[in-house]
Amino acid sequence: MGKARIKLIGRDPKELDEVSKQIVEIAKGSGVPTSGPIPLPTKKLFVATRKTPCGDGSDTYERWQMRIYKRLIEVAGDERTLRQIMRVKVPDTVKIEIIIS
Repeated sequence: MGKARIKLIGRDPKELDEVSKQIVEIAKGSGVPTSGPIPLPTKKLFVATRKTPCGDGSDTYERWQMRIYKRLIEVAGDERTLRQIMRVKVPDTVKIEIIIS
């Protein structure tokens, strides 16, 4: 029996929770022990740009922020369970990494 560590990365936490819920339901349905979804620290990306493109006027800035959310799920299962997990529909905005050990 192998162990798979599944990491979900995306900008929308609701989509991450939906995909992780599907993965956990598949694992519990086949009777495989799971741990997670474990929320990992959120990465915040900041960008500050000047409002005036020409450089004249006061120094006013617009501040933009993008947050990247992560979830971690560990599944100990056989090949059949992992194949079912790989068939889960994942939105384009969610990146999934599976490490099998």
